[in-house]
Amino acid sequence: MSEFHVREAPTSTQDSSPRVKPTPKTSKIQGSFSYTPSDDGTDENLLILLHGLGDTEIPFSKMGKSLKLPQTAVLALRAPEQVPFLYEEAYQWYTSFDDLGETITRPNPTTALQFLSKIIDHLNKDCTWPISRIHFFGFAQGGSVAAEFGIYWWKSRSKASTSGNAEGAQAESFGSIISVSGSLLSYPTLSSLCPTPVLIVHRSPPAETALPADAVNSFKKAYQSVVESQLGAKPAGMPASRQEWEPVCNVSA
Repeated sequence: MSEFHVREAPTSTQDSSPRVKPTPKTSKIQGSFSYTPSDDGTDENLLILLHGLGDTEIPFSKMGKSLKLPQTAVLALRAPEQVPFLYEEAYQWYTSFDDLGETITRPNPTTALQFLSKIIDHLNKDCTWPISRIHFFGFAQGGSVAAEFGIYWWKSRSKASTSGNAEGAQAESFGSIISVSGSLLSYPTLSSLCPTPVLIVHRSPPAETALPADAVNSFKKAYQSVVESQLGAKPAGMPASRQEWEPVCNVSA
C-alpha cells in the first residue's frame, strides 16, 4: 500500500521550519476557506480539502477536523465559481454547464488549476509550507481537480528546472493526492511521470459515483505510484464507515 506520508516532526535542531505555520491570508486566497492548525501544536503536514460539484467548503472543514490527523493542519477551500441556475450556495471548480444547463462533457479545468497554483505559491512562500508536506483530498469534481493539479504542477516545475537534479525535482512534488470518485479530465502525456503518490477511492458499479472502466489506467499514465481502493456500490458518495475510511486514514508505510 502506498504511504499517505503523514510525517512526524523532525528532531534536528537545524530544521528552520516553524512548529506552527502562519495562517493563510484572505487577501491571498480568492473566495471563502477554512483553516485549522494541527490539534497537537505541530504543523508538519497540510491537508487541502476540495469539495465536489454543487457543495461548499463547510462540510469538508468539519470532516477534516474530525479526522484529527497527527501533526496535520487542514485547509478546506471553496471552489471559485458559483453554479448557475441555482439559488442556494453551490460552487464548481470549473465551468460545468453550458448556456442551456446541460453538462459539459469535456470541461476545461484550467481556471481551477491557476486558482490552486496561486494558493500553493502563497502557502509555500508566505506560510512556509514545503511542497512535499502538502497533501490533497478531493471528492468527485474536487478529486479530479486535485489529480489534474498534481500533473499541472509537476509539468510546470519540470520545465522550469534547469539543474537536471532528480532529487531537486522530487522535492517539488506534493506529499500525496487522494481522489474519491474523481477521474482525470485529460489524457496525460508526460516525459517523466509525477512522483506524487496517488490513492484512488471509488465505488463499484452501479453506484452513481462509480468511475469509468479505464480511469485507474489513466492515472498510471501520469503518476508513478497509484493505489486503488474500491468500495461497495452502496451507500453512494463519500466513505461512510470506519472500514471505508481505513484506506484513507490508516495507509501502511
